[in-house]
Amino acid sequence: MQLDLNLLTALDALLEEGSVAGAAARLHVTAPAMSRSLGRIRRTTGDQILVRTGRTMTPTPYAIAVRAQVHELLHQVHGVLAPSRELDLATLERTFTLRWHDSLVASSGPALLAAVRERAPGVRLRFLAESSVDAHELRRGEVDLEANASRPNAPDILAEKVGETRLVIAVRQGHPLTRDGALTAQRYAAAEHLTVSRRGNLNNALDESLARLGLSRNVVATAPTEAAALAFARDSDLVISVPEATARSAAAGLGLVLLPLPLELPSASVYLSWHQRYDTDTAHAWLRGLARSALDVSAES
Repeated sequence: MQLDLNLLTALDALLEEGSVAGAAARLHVTAPAMSRSLGRIRRTTGDQILVRTGRTMTPTPYAIAVRAQVHELLHQVHGVLAPSRELDLATLERTFTLRWHDSLVASSGPALLAAVRERAPGVRLRFLAESSVDAHELRRGEVDLEANASRPNAPDILAEKVGETRLVIAVRQGHPLTRDGALTAQRYAAAEHLTVSRRGNLNNALDESLARLGLSRNVVATAPTEAAALAFARDSDLVISVPEATARSAAAGLGLVLLPLPLELPSASVYLSWHQRYDTDTAHAWLRGLARSALDVSAES
């Protein structure tokens, strides 16, 4: 059956107004046009809908029975075809899943959660650890927002740069690199290093920069998270190279010293990514704005 949603609008107006003339005026159409719509409704439903009693028209028992249902159906149709862009944070109940780099969770997560709780107490956040393999949770709708140093190249994944930070060296207090002269690339390379890699990679862009200087470093281990790497640095002479913005507060709490990296490297970018299906979702856009602010403060602090 081919159904015309315009008939639902006409039926709602006829039942509300109780007359062809009143329904026509309500929908800004002519009376003959509304009469034709009433005829089509009668043929579709097999019911007269409105019958003349003297000088007025009276709804049939069927029309009375479906009046509320018709009005609710029309309201639902409008909600689907013309969704409201109004966002009531006080009544919003939703759970957002975020897959962020662990250092960004530590540095920006608390500020984001506080902002969310203040404005929308019914919203919950699920922070997930980064996977050791490339996954497609954004595309499958299993993750709402990602935040890390990777800019996705898939056409259906949207991303924006929300900040950047430089790499620094984290070492224990009294480490040999904190004394005995200037910190040079040669002294940096000669130390024992631990890399941060969720995939367990022993090498990264730092090794490429050192190779251009004819140097190489001795990487003795990897750690899956920045927090774990900093714990290694606290209890040994291992050298950790980490983003300054995310490591500063953690390093201070562990009694570590941050030193400038003696290499010319571009700043590390921080990207916020989401699937295009959520681009016009008002609640998602609201959360992105809060996340953007939290990550930007972290990257610039």
